[in-house]
Amino acid sequence: MPTSTLAPRSHRHSRRAPGQDRAHIAPLDGLRGVAVLAVLLFHAGHLGGGFLGVDLFFVLSGFLITGLLLKEATHTGKINLIGFWGRRARRLLPALTVMGVGSLLLTWAFGSPAQLGFALDDAPWVAAQATNWHFITEHIGYWNAAGSRVYSHLWSIAVEWQFYLVWPLVVAVLARGRSGSRRLTAVAAVGALASLACMVALPHAIDATRVYEGTDTRAFSLLLGSLAATAPARKALAPLRGRSADVLCGLLACGLGASWFLIEGESSPSLFSGGLFLHSLAAAVLIALLAGSPEGRIGRILGSAVPRRLGDLSYSIYLWHWPLYVLLPREVLGFGGWPRTAVLITFSLAAAVLSKTAAEDPIRFRARWATGRTGLVVLTAGTLAAAALWVLIPRPELGAHSVDVTRLNAPTP
Repeated sequence: MPTSTLAPRSHRHSRRAPGQDRAHIAPLDGLRGVAVLAVLLFHAGHLGGGFLGVDLFFVLSGFLITGLLLKEATHTGKINLIGFWGRRARRLLPALTVMGVGSLLLTWAFGSPAQLGFALDDAPWVAAQATNWHFITEHIGYWNAAGSRVYSHLWSIAVEWQFYLVWPLVVAVLARGRSGSRRLTAVAAVGALASLACMVALPHAIDATRVYEGTDTRAFSLLLGSLAATAPARKALAPLRGRSADVLCGLLACGLGASWFLIEGESSPSLFSGGLFLHSLAAAVLIALLAGSPEGRIGRILGSAVPRRLGDLSYSIYLWHWPLYVLLPREVLGFGGWPRTAVLITFSLAAAVLSKTAAEDPIRFRARWATGRTGLVVLTAGTLAAAALWVLIPRPELGAHSVDVTRLNAPTP
């Protein structure tokens, strides 16, 4: 669930590249905060449709990334793909690496043998940004098997990474010339419909993991966000300004919120027969309207201090919350319900702040120790340390010491 590539207004280590000179859109920051809160409550068992917050993240990512790519193409006449991928790596990999290593250590220290075994199995796929396809091919059900795996939430990060690898190439090719934006709009629309067709066509009556985590079946969320960032889409929504835009934003926000309360995950089969697409479409229109008219009442609410701060931390919160949820169940804490939720959210916020302050921001904004030869040494050392940790942690013998073999071999009385 990666967040915006937009840089803060000021940072003493900041060096902006082409396509990064755009100011924050406050309501979109707040929208990320609302989305991550929905995910936190869903995983705590309080909001049945809160998992749709991930869908909102997908749409936001498509919108923001495509907007930045088109802006760069307009200003420079081309897109620096290496620069784009480098900025994405600096934005996303430090926090992901810190969480990945930290979660593995915590699972080794406090998790069950099964949890540690799963973490060791999943870690290489996390590094390869292919977690979603690992879970799909291994038939690891999202709805009934995720609770034993500290990395199960990273399927969505993998989907976004795969999108970041392919979509900029498409934009770089299609955005050239006067008709570039129209071509890109058409490709995004056709791609979204093709992705929807894949979701509807694939079986999902028994287990929806394949359609829920597949890159092909979830691409429509990212592509609808991308579509909303193109000039034809912005032109179509341009007449909606002022009060009319604010009223429509209110209706869309209420509709999305209602779906989060009414939908109950896999028990809502219509979700995978067009429901998710409609949710993404509504989110894309809301995002485009908020970007065009951020001064409305809904924009001011979403752009207020608390949602914006949550949005600023949303990526790190998302990374850290699930390992903590898995390793601190009711049986460990001694209490459940809302008290447990409050403790877990507090821990998730604390871990997110620490990760963002110590690793995410310094590398993203090129602190001295994160650039040049020093940065290369830090990167190499961190990579080697993570790989060594994965190799050196002893793999648990699942089932060992849990069964008395001598009693199994004893004669029946």
